[in-house]
Amino acid sequence: MARLVFTQQLRRFTLTPEIDSPAATLREALDSAFAANPQLRGYVLDEQGHLRRHVTIFIDGLRLRDRERLDDALSPTSEIYVMQALTGG
Repeated sequence: MARLVFTQQLRRFTLTPEIDSPAATLREALDSAFAANPQLRGYVLDEQGHLRRHVTIFIDGLRLRDRERLDDALSPTSEIYVMQALTGG
């Protein structure tokens, strides 16, 4: 199963900071995480269901392709890291 991991900044909003999911897409994996941790949804997705501006996701070491559809394919051994993006100057 794919493993979804929330980094330290987001762990304060989740009871289960790591989730194993049989999902075939990133959207399905995130939905699994939100089912276990409903409060987390608002910190990760905006009102349209798109990834928030200051959140980024890496799948198997690569940044996700589409921040709106979140339809990146997952393999059964995928590792997904959800983290707050750092900005500033």
